[in-house]
Amino acid sequence: MDALDRLAEPGLDLLRRVDTLLAAGAPEGHRVWPLLRRMQVLPGEGLRHFIDLRPGPLAAAGQAVRRHVHGYDRACAALTDPVLWSGPAAAAYGQTRAGLLRHLDEGPESLVGRLEATAGYADALADWVEGSRLAVARTLAEVIGSTEAVTVVTATSVTRAASHSGPSSPGSAAAAEIAARLLAVLGVAYDGAETLLRQWGPSLAESVLRPPAVHSRPDVNDGALGTRTTRVSW
Repeated sequence: MDALDRLAEPGLDLLRRVDTLLAAGAPEGHRVWPLLRRMQVLPGEGLRHFIDLRPGPLAAAGQAVRRHVHGYDRACAALTDPVLWSGPAAAAYGQTRAGLLRHLDEGPESLVGRLEATAGYADALADWVEGSRLAVARTLAEVIGSTEAVTVVTATSVTRAASHSGPSSPGSAAAAEIAARLLAVLGVAYDGAETLLRQWGPSLAESVLRPPAVHSRPDVNDGALGTRTTRVSW
């Protein structure tokens, strides 16, 4: 349990009240309006979705992906064993084997390179979630203890709700301020996720197997065919 988990219950209760007041409107020209248009979500709902984000599953996914690298290492070891034969078939096999080795584990565009990039992306996302949860928790703690929170709770009480509704009411102004602060930090968090995707996207592209050039087979009547002999040793 982290700081956001500990603040989730009182925070969600406060933001449920904020959402109720915002449903009646917010002061004209308030900075919450562009944030609402951008995020397309009320702060209470946005917080509920964000609380469900956990770094643990992402970090575990990165570790699971890295374990597959050992299987590719074994495949590469088998392909690099010496081949005791020679001739045209051996040469063709050697070309194919070299191409497959490059595809398996040679550079960032190989299968191993893509696996390592996928694991790195999962790790980066886990770090993003952890840091973003801390930032959201800090903002949530600030708004829970703010004077705006007192105004919102008062405005949404049973005895005062009817007389404290509408975009020009003190409760609505306080709700708009709380919403703006929370939506702003959520916006920064999601900007971070989009930045990670742009940074890692090229490294997560499909790894394409590029087969070696295929040489045409000699005609059976070619006099040179007798020189194209395959020799096998053991």
